[in-house]
Amino acid sequence: LQTDYHYEYTECDSSGSRWRVAVPNPSAECSGLPDPMKGKECTFSCASGEYLEMKNQVCSKCAEGTYSLGSGIKFDEWDDLPAGFSNVATFMDTAVESAENKAESCDNSSWTPHGNYIESNRDDCTVSLIYAVHLKKSGSVFFEYQYIDNNIFFEFFIQNDQCKEMDSTADKWVKLTDNGEWGFHSVSLKSGTNILYWRTTGILMGSKVVKPVLVKNITIEGVAYTSECFPCKPGTFSDKPGSSNCRVCPRNTYSEKGAKECTNCSEETHYADEGSSQCTERPPCTNKDFFQIHTLCDKEGKTQIMYKWIEPKICREDLPDALKLPPSGEKKDCPPCNPGFYNNGSSSCAPCPQGMISDGTKECKACPAGTEPALGLEYRWWNVLPVNMKSSCFNVGNSKCDGMNGWEVAGDHIQSGTGGSDNDYLILNLHIPGFKPPTSVTGATGSELGRITFIFETICSADCVIYFMVDVNRKNTNVVESWGRTKEKQSYTHVISKNASFTFTWAFQRTNRGQDSRQFIHDVAKIYSITVTNVLDGVASSCQACALGSEQSGSSCVPCPAGHYIEKETNQCKECPDNTYLSIHQVYGKEACIPCGPGSKSNKDHSTCFSDCTLSYLMDNQSLNYDFTNLSGVESLMNGPSFTSKGTKFFHFFNISLCGNEIVKPSIRATIETTLGNINTETEMFPPSPRTIPDVNFFFNACPVGTCDGCTFYFMWESAEACPLCTEHDYHEIEGACKKGFQETLYVWNEPKQCMKGIALPEKRVSTCETMDFWLKVGAGVGAFTAVLLVALTCYFWKKNQKLEYKYSKLVMTANSKECELPAADSCAIMEGEDNEEEIVYSNKQSLLGKLKSLATKKGNYFEICTGTAVPMQVRYPSA
Repeated sequence: LQTDYHYEYTECDSSGSRWRVAVPNPSAECSGLPDPMKGKECTFSCASGEYLEMKNQVCSKCAEGTYSLGSGIKFDEWDDLPAGFSNVATFMDTAVESAENKAESCDNSSWTPHGNYIESNRDDCTVSLIYAVHLKKSGSVFFEYQYIDNNIFFEFFIQNDQCKEMDSTADKWVKLTDNGEWGFHSVSLKSGTNILYWRTTGILMGSKVVKPVLVKNITIEGVAYTSECFPCKPGTFSDKPGSSNCRVCPRNTYSEKGAKECTNCSEETHYADEGSSQCTERPPCTNKDFFQIHTLCDKEGKTQIMYKWIEPKICREDLPDALKLPPSGEKKDCPPCNPGFYNNGSSSCAPCPQGMISDGTKECKACPAGTEPALGLEYRWWNVLPVNMKSSCFNVGNSKCDGMNGWEVAGDHIQSGTGGSDNDYLILNLHIPGFKPPTSVTGATGSELGRITFIFETICSADCVIYFMVDVNRKNTNVVESWGRTKEKQSYTHVISKNASFTFTWAFQRTNRGQDSRQFIHDVAKIYSITVTNVLDGVASSCQACALGSEQSGSSCVPCPAGHYIEKETNQCKECPDNTYLSIHQVYGKEACIPCGPGSKSNKDHSTCFSDCTLSYLMDNQSLNYDFTNLSGVESLMNGPSFTSKGTKFFHFFNISLCGNEIVKPSIRATIETTLGNINTETEMFPPSPRTIPDVNFFFNACPVGTCDGCTFYFMWESAEACPLCTEHDYHEIEGACKKGFQETLYVWNEPKQCMKGIALPEKRVSTCETMDFWLKVGAGVGAFTAVLLVALTCYFWKKNQKLEYKYSKLVMTANSKECELPAADSCAIMEGEDNEEEIVYSNKQSLLGKLKSLATKKGNYFEICTGTAVPMQVRYPSA
């Protein structure tokens, strides 16, 4: 019988021909099979919506309720692993013993079917999903996937029938997708046998479980033919012959496998989601089936609380114990505007104009001089969703929450919404167009451009997770951090170091269990505030010191006058002190005024310090003065060649000058020229003035090519101009002999001479001589006078001494005479040649000889007191 056998084609021969052969079915026992006959050419194929009817070898259209790709195969049902697919699990470890110990733990790891998609393993095993296909001609493989966790390595590659990897290695590593979005991957296939591999390897980070890779709608093109059409899967239908795909049943309808049309549900008692295979009975309404929103603020500053059913509404209000929708319309005071915004008299808040600030409760005001608005975004109040934020809902396995709001504003916070089921991803996006240039960031360190900070909490009874993700330039979204289960109110900060367009995403999932129920509707995530600093075109609630380069960056800064810094206490502009210059890296605080170095002074606007080519230096209590006027030009120096790690030759070329002026900012100028292959880049820091420097010799220090760290270059500059200016300490005098009554004094430099310029040597000096005879005469005269004086004094005192001895002998002779009886006078007259001892001479001032005479005569007076009467004694001295 014809039902006991079927037709197959033989392999193609070298000419590209093949034969149709009747093959008995496995359970049939029959004879008299039809003879083989020549089949269609190997390159033959049917169009989409058709199949090859093997009996007549003609292409026929697929019947209603079925579909065909013509020359392709599609796998879109994943209730079970389709025929031809297999799983292979291994444990990748460099340590053999460790791999052997853990290999058994991977026995239960595999790709798991979940209806509309197949899911990879969640552990750290390596699992490959494998499918082999034989193509008569070149074709392609196409599949949709979701790959959001960078803790998984996901690769797709192809091997031929010799187990050699084909030319698809460039497409081996699959790109990450945004959270909740499906990506597409397509690779060309060669004719012959192709073995397809979808392989994942998880990397467990502590206790975190990786998010699996999802794959669906695998389509292989290039199959020579299909001898049958595929029935539409449940929830889909095809109502026309020759369909290349099946359409999804709309909401509140359902279909079984191979359906030609969808069947309506009884909407009063049952419901069905889009693409359902059956109708579900409507449950009684609970508080899980409605939510509240806040209306826009009115002119009175009031907002209304409104309650709405979650759409699509699946519950019934007419059942016992069912809840009714609460009444709406309760009015409450609107929250204030967010910082940087103000109430413009309408029902909404408007951003402050450029250069102005507001805390959200007051009118906008301008920043004072020397400051500018600290631009950013700060969301504290949630009456309406900001214009640069978007809320959505996404489910991997179904589309129940498509079009729903994932998050809802709630006054002082924004919270996760209800969604369609507990395993929905509730998405909140914040788009930032970019950040201000690095020079305009005040207080930032290193490569920081800005930062985002948010305060959040989660209240969960199941295994909820909230993800924080970052997308740069809308290319891919990476999970930065995640928190599971209940978390107390806390703050998290993420630093931005790249100036680009950013999208920050918060995704909340109540549970990752594959279910369509709403058991955990009260599990919620709340975000209280989101702050992003240094945002391009942002708003501001405070002022900051004018950032560097604000003039070039189009800032609204009110700059201080030239040479003024911003005082920290008052934020007022203050002029820098004399001989200081304003730092190009800082304008905030008095420390921004940097003292000029030795030998330099500041210009009028304190923008730079310049040198007049003079320098004074104190060493060993001696002041050394230098004049570098002749070194004020530019000297050139080139070192090299040097070579990079790749062997490329390059040079360093320097132009150096010691002196500056009020036009050239620094006291040292440098021009660096680097040659790398055919690229010639010259960076000129300051324009050199061409001038020749005399007597100069340059050479580098001992470090390779003049630098030890690759950044700082060292030079030794040898020049006579480096000697200090000459002073009076640098020469000495030499006196010549006296010739003809005149003497010459010469001045010569100290050797070795270590100075230049400065003072000149004094001219030689000529003076009159003082001869030796004159001094000898003076000396002889003084000596003769001194000798005569000494002889006269000696004779005078000897004579006085003789008179005293005579008087003393007279006293001794009268010592034994009668008491109080005086000896008789020998004479009452003074002999010739004797002095009158009783003569009294009155003088206001005595001469030297007078003082000596007075001293001698004092000892010669003698008064003897007897009976109260003093009798003078007269003494006669013998004449000479």
